[in-house]
Amino acid sequence: MSAISVSQVRKRFGETVALAGVDLEVEHGEVVGLLGPNGAGKTTLVRVLTTLLPPDGGRAEVFGLDVVHQADAVRRSIGVTGQYAAVDELLTGRENLRMFGELFHLPGRIARRRADELLERFELADAADRPARTYSGGMRRRLDLASSLLVRPQLLFLDEPTTGLDPRSRNAIWEVTRELVDEGTTLLLTTQYLEEADQLADRIAVIDHGSIIADGSGDDLKDAIGGQVVDVVLLDPAQRPRALAAVTDAEPLADPRRLRVPVTNGSPLGAVGLVADTLRGLRIEVHDLGLRRPTLDDVFLELTGAPPVPSTSDHQDPGSDPDHDPGDDQEAMA
Repeated sequence: MSAISVSQVRKRFGETVALAGVDLEVEHGEVVGLLGPNGAGKTTLVRVLTTLLPPDGGRAEVFGLDVVHQADAVRRSIGVTGQYAAVDELLTGRENLRMFGELFHLPGRIARRRADELLERFELADAADRPARTYSGGMRRRLDLASSLLVRPQLLFLDEPTTGLDPRSRNAIWEVTRELVDEGTTLLLTTQYLEEADQLADRIAVIDHGSIIADGSGDDLKDAIGGQVVDVVLLDPAQRPRALAAVTDAEPLADPRRLRVPVTNGSPLGAVGLVADTLRGLRIEVHDLGLRRPTLDDVFLELTGAPPVPSTSDHQDPGSDPDHDPGDDQEAMA
């Protein structure tokens, strides 16, 4: 039995198709990154799986429990951390955790002990008795994540948990996430940060326009769009047309100084030498030349046709934003 089993799940908001028949399996102890541009359906799928939004069709199960007909049982086995920290700013960090303990129906003694443990684990003990309104964004996000772990969930949903955080706070969340994985927690992580998916996920499912369009390990996805390439940065962009004409299979990139050459056969180092010799023979000066594998940025661009754009905290009118995920509206109203 899978931790998550999704088959042909559909969801519409008026004329907008948020989920167009999603299929997804997540095994016990697995970390799956759900990657996609704004409006792809990531948050909508998470809200269906966490019983906060009923699907229009298809089947979704968590540990064999139907998310619609057995919603209460599903909720007892999961934890959720959303895009925005759900903390009461008037309460202290310790009071927030104890309040969540009461909501989870934990006995008072256990709730107090778990709160103290989590404050230590998330490096919030020194600020435990300060009002949450005095916390930084990273501290609030850590407190929110701590609250979702009070009952030691078997499955944790992290919906863009590090959006808007500085690199130090993001690394702190990553460290705690790795600890949870080591303890056997199953994770479904939605993100637009490609490095985050590469760092944390065993598998990456790419969703676009409400459908899963690719699924595999980071290495699998990178290999699927091509092997190694010779990456060339020219000193003078005016010389690129000559370089493209002379180097077999060379492809232009967005930067007018750059081009890449797929390594289709033979030795990768031999390919580097051949490109270097060809450019040297034409007296085309090079700023940098090297061998590299495709990155998740390349995968994202190849699969979705658009570069990844990190989420922002800007408030926009959903009706005017073509990338808006209607599931976010439901979250705001919940």
